[in-house]
Amino acid sequence: MFRGIPVTKGVIADGKLPNSFCEVELAPNAAMLHRRSEDFDHEADLAERQCWLENMINQIPDYIYAKDLEGRFLFANQAIVANNGLSHLKDLVGRTDFDFLPSHIAQIATDVERRVAETGQPHFGGEELAFRGDGERWLMITRVPLRDASGTIVGTVGASRDITAQKSAERRMRAQSGLLEMIARGMPLPDFLEELARMIAGFAEGVHAAFLMIALDPGELRLAAAPTLNEDYRRRANATFIRTIPTDLGVTAAALKLAFDQASISELDHQCRCLAISDADGQMEGILALYSSEDARYQSDFSEFVSIAVHMAGIAISRHRAEARIGFLADHDPLTGMANRALLDRKLTLAMRTADSMGSEVALAFLDLDNFKLVNDSLGHSVGDQLLKIVAGRICELTSDQGSLARIGGDEFVIILEQMDLEGCLHRLSAIREAVARPVVLDDIELRVTCSIGIASYPSHGSTAGDLLASADMAMYRAKELGRDGIALFTSEMTATVRKKLSRTDELRQALLRDEFVLHYQPQVDLQTGRIIAAEALVRWNHPSEGLVYPGDFIALAEETGLIVPLGEWVLQTACNRAKAWQDKGLEPIRISVNVSARQFQEKRLIETVATALTESGLDAKWLELEITESLIMKDLAGSIARMYELEKLGVKLAVDDFGTGYSSLSALKRFPLSRLKIDRSFIADIPHDADDMAITSAIISLAQKLDLEVIAEGVETEEQARFLVESGCNEMQGYLYSRPVEEERFNLMLENNGGIHRKPMVRAALLGAGEHRKA
Repeated sequence: MFRGIPVTKGVIADGKLPNSFCEVELAPNAAMLHRRSEDFDHEADLAERQCWLENMINQIPDYIYAKDLEGRFLFANQAIVANNGLSHLKDLVGRTDFDFLPSHIAQIATDVERRVAETGQPHFGGEELAFRGDGERWLMITRVPLRDASGTIVGTVGASRDITAQKSAERRMRAQSGLLEMIARGMPLPDFLEELARMIAGFAEGVHAAFLMIALDPGELRLAAAPTLNEDYRRRANATFIRTIPTDLGVTAAALKLAFDQASISELDHQCRCLAISDADGQMEGILALYSSEDARYQSDFSEFVSIAVHMAGIAISRHRAEARIGFLADHDPLTGMANRALLDRKLTLAMRTADSMGSEVALAFLDLDNFKLVNDSLGHSVGDQLLKIVAGRICELTSDQGSLARIGGDEFVIILEQMDLEGCLHRLSAIREAVARPVVLDDIELRVTCSIGIASYPSHGSTAGDLLASADMAMYRAKELGRDGIALFTSEMTATVRKKLSRTDELRQALLRDEFVLHYQPQVDLQTGRIIAAEALVRWNHPSEGLVYPGDFIALAEETGLIVPLGEWVLQTACNRAKAWQDKGLEPIRISVNVSARQFQEKRLIETVATALTESGLDAKWLELEITESLIMKDLAGSIARMYELEKLGVKLAVDDFGTGYSSLSALKRFPLSRLKIDRSFIADIPHDADDMAITSAIISLAQKLDLEVIAEGVETEEQARFLVESGCNEMQGYLYSRPVEEERFNLMLENNGGIHRKPMVRAALLGAGEHRKA
């Protein structure tokens, strides 16, 4: 409080220090000295406060200043002093914005400050562009009137904050949103990349941008956009670059710099920097090449925008590839790259129009691989796909010059041949058939697949693409019927056959709805007792106009159309119901045998269907036997065995029908949960005249005995056949010698008289003799 104020001797009474300021005894001029001391003290206090205030304001990073009415600086904090390139406040006071800023920028600030001074209204939060150093700066400024003690406006006070980073972020966000909008609107990729390259160049001076994409085939860089570079550069960039997939960005940059230098774009030396463009999975899609000179001037957010640009380019290229892929798949087969059915129809329609205008014909060939399913089932779909690609390539080599090729199904191909006569078509298709049949080695396995081909021609065999394709399809099926690995020409008789087939299919469907099917039963006899021990249920169609129709006339069609599934369920349920009804009448229980078709056996609902039939009929499972053909089992050995064991769990008996005609191995046979083998009628028919058939039949009987299986021979029609079977040890027989399949009422009578089946004396004697011989 008393700094700088001298203390005079004698002012302290008795030479003692006062206990307080109030105790000081003043000399005669003490009042004057006291007043002077207070003035000095007040001035010192003001100076100290002003020093603190200045220090505080100078510590604030925002810009704070005061100006007079002429726009001259009266005061400013250190942030403004330094921002204007000065060292001391005194170097700023008295100067205006025009001394530091471009005139058009300074005029903007002057106009705002003049309005504030004239109106007395403050101006809050104005954004203004102010250039400093090498880049631009944005400020958010607030200005208020500066008033003196009387309230008169004598100038303005301003405070501003640097919002350059915020403005840059907003600009990047707007740019990113704009780029995303372009992508969402579906802007063509070249246009998008051109715009993006211009935007990159707009963030800097002395910088050029070029986008290059990796072509999927043959796998090299291709220039996609370089709007600020000349045509010579574009030509050189595409010619120079190169099959080295550019994972080495340094090598890529060197090659692209050479293209830039040779194109004479600028007298200044430019450096090239390459940035990888990747998709969301990190897969490289292309490159951004940035060329910059030594005196290039960059905006503050250049690097951030380049990062955004690379990311947006990756999104755009990925979307472009995805859309291109979708567009390709709309018209092409994804496995082989061939035309699909939709594109085939358009190509065929165009070929037909051309033929009309030229007075020529168009040949259409439908090609289907023979037994291709066996490859898939035995070697897997991967090998099957490889085989299809190889076959497709072979066909394509022989059709590319005068035709079109399409894949319209799993192993189905269609070939359009134009401006060729019939002889030329047959010659070309024969060459294709031979090419398809050449051996193929896959997974160290040599495969040979054949094909069946059907041919139809326009306009003779169809007036539309659909009609012509249908005709070729019919011809192809005719080639398969004739033994496969062949070529068949369409004829009008094929149409009649197909129409009959379609009509028959509809009749079958209606027959199921109208309950037109019936079961006949053929007895199976135990030779030792002469009794009926089982019956095979055989379906018949009681056609309203044709009478009784036998299975050979409709089962194959039912199998092909899938109607065998509901028909098989009806047979199974009806047979179980009948077997239980016989038991309920007090007749001796017998086993009912039901055939299971290939289509039925593959159905997932088979086990459920059998269980339901047993439950609803009340029949004990041990009285139901399912007959499964040997070839059916071997189509899917593992799946067949699993399904057979599930049936065995139900208690159902299983028999292999037509045994000996398939190709099961003994190792596979012993794995089956079987109860009986049925010797196929083809081995019985020529007994006793065919020694081979007799040997095979004896071997099957012996095999069954060794495996502890029952064995029954079917198709027994003569006494000689019966005698041979008895002597070979076969105890059960089924055939016309005993009874044909008969309707339900007649079979009921046979069961009621079980054991009294009519047999000729010679057979009875032979059987009795064989029995006595065995007893001996």
